[in-house]
Amino acid sequence: MVLPLLLFAAVTWQVTAGGPLAEGDKRLAREMREDAPPTALAEFLADLGNIEVALPVLAAALAYAWVRGRRRSRRPPPAVAATAAAMAAVPLLVAPLKALTGRPGPLDGTGYFPSGHAATALVAYGAAALLVLPHVRARLRWARWALPAAAALVCAAVGAGLVWRGYHWPLDVLGSWCLGVPLLAAVLAASRASRGSGRRRPDPPGGS
Repeated sequence: MVLPLLLFAAVTWQVTAGGPLAEGDKRLAREMREDAPPTALAEFLADLGNIEVALPVLAAALAYAWVRGRRRSRRPPPAVAATAAAMAAVPLLVAPLKALTGRPGPLDGTGYFPSGHAATALVAYGAAALLVLPHVRARLRWARWALPAAAALVCAAVGAGLVWRGYHWPLDVLGSWCLGVPLLAAVLAASRASRGSGRRRPDPPGGS
């Protein structure tokens, strides 16, 4: 959790100070837009980071984990509460940082660092994979790597789409990923706690 936050601090410093990394960021963005895929595809990928798209996916994973978790315990699984807290933390972190940095966008306006869409996608799709993963059956071993890989691919596609369409600079996306990794780490820790509590033996009758 420390390394992503240190990287975020370094990226923020470069963005606000207009350092060499920020200049390279602008060059990379121009090159990506020149080699961008068709507009419809780039827009579709960027839209995967919209709340209207990402939250229903996360809500379905939350409902699935809750139902499966209630078979073991009457209390909501810790991962469900951790995921809800992580998702709620995204706007609470991103909005003030946008106001403080005031970074101009590739096309117009200010307040583009970090990217809210990239952070939403990372937490929503990443947490959805972490919620479902513990309930994958043993015979579906391929899903144990396919789910995280698919979440990572979607998040990368969202980031690329945002840059291709000129909605964000690459460092805006990277900064959001750095913020989102600690939030996902908390979800992962809670998911492991859920599995650990699910393996405990029930108290004997009459036990305290």
